[in-house]
Amino acid sequence: EVLGLDKDLNEKIRNKMEFLTDDNIFNINKNKMINSLNNYPFIDKYKVTKIYPSKLTIHLTETDYLAKTMVNNIKYIVGSNGRLIDNKFVKEEIELPNIFGNYSEKSFVNLIKKINYTKFNYNEIKNFYFFPSERWDIELKNNLVIKLPKDNLESSLKKINKLVKNKKFKNIKIIDLRIPGQIIILNE
Repeated sequence: EVLGLDKDLNEKIRNKMEFLTDDNIFNINKNKMINSLNNYPFIDKYKVTKIYPSKLTIHLTETDYLAKTMVNNIKYIVGSNGRLIDNKFVKEEIELPNIFGNYSEKSFVNLIKKINYTKFNYNEIKNFYFFPSERWDIELKNNLVIKLPKDNLESSLKKINKLVKNKKFKNIKIIDLRIPGQIIILNE
């Protein structure tokens, strides 16, 4: 039995796990089952429960969808697990920020963790830009561009939170935090 996702995906995964039906519940090849589940990038977590004498229940948790990106001219969704998810697994069109640049999973997941930790409003983000120098720019829906430094992301995001919420700075176009100890604000 497979639970946790929508009915069609649960059924599809259950069918792919048919190889388990001929095995004794005590002798199930755990690695083969894990490898099979890891083939689905939209799965964030799973829990397998043996119900004796002969039932196996797999509880799946779907990853959160964080952004859209293009790789080799193919559109993907980036999950909170850092993996690329083919659009065919996403049932409906969802509004997500875009990622531009040749980023690494680790770098993006780290950025998202820092954004969530600092309570920066993720829903206001329109685009992420990754640069070869391994730093990020964020463009908000109000067209404000935030140029982040390579290091000290957490403290930079906290500073930005204060600036973005301050009404005196509502017309700014660029906040540049790339130089340590400085905040450069441009209105044009």
